[in-house]
Amino acid sequence: MKNKLLMDFKFRKAETNETNIAFDLLKLAAQTLAEKNINQWSYWVNPPKDKIEWIKDGFFNHEFFFIENDNKEIMGMFRLLDDDPIYWGEMNDKAKYLHSLIIHNKFSNNKIGKRVIDRVSEEALKNGIHYLRLDCEATNRKLCEYYENQGFIKVNQKTLPYSTYNLYQKRLS
Repeated sequence: MKNKLLMDFKFRKAETNETNIAFDLLKLAAQTLAEKNINQWSYWVNPPKDKIEWIKDGFFNHEFFFIENDNKEIMGMFRLLDDDPIYWGEMNDKAKYLHSLIIHNKFSNNKIGKRVIDRVSEEALKNGIHYLRLDCEATNRKLCEYYENQGFIKVNQKTLPYSTYNLYQKRLS
């Protein structure tokens, strides 16, 4: 049986002065992906100015959440938006847009990522929102399959300055 403290978690809205935690998590995720020969997020090792601003804007707009266990240990993070003009453009329906979902290495293999997505989906549905959308590096087949196995459907693909992304959505019901 796995440690209860590793399995239970809550979401905590990130404070505007906690961007350093986000950058540390992003850098760790980039290094972990590189060790697995996955070419994704390498820019987070030494982030360019526009990516730094993207993170700071998310913190300023209170869109980042930390995932914490009962000991207030940060297990990961994500960003949740009401719209996403950069990746999705203007959309005519209500949705939540999930970005930068990271689970710290020491908490991996506990299905926390799936449970975070499930909880975000439940909260969105309670608030009358019927779509959860996210993007995924198009070349990361394993991660694309992970989202597809959770019921996300690829609806488009978008090329931006750093990569090409598959755009996924899931109808919430």
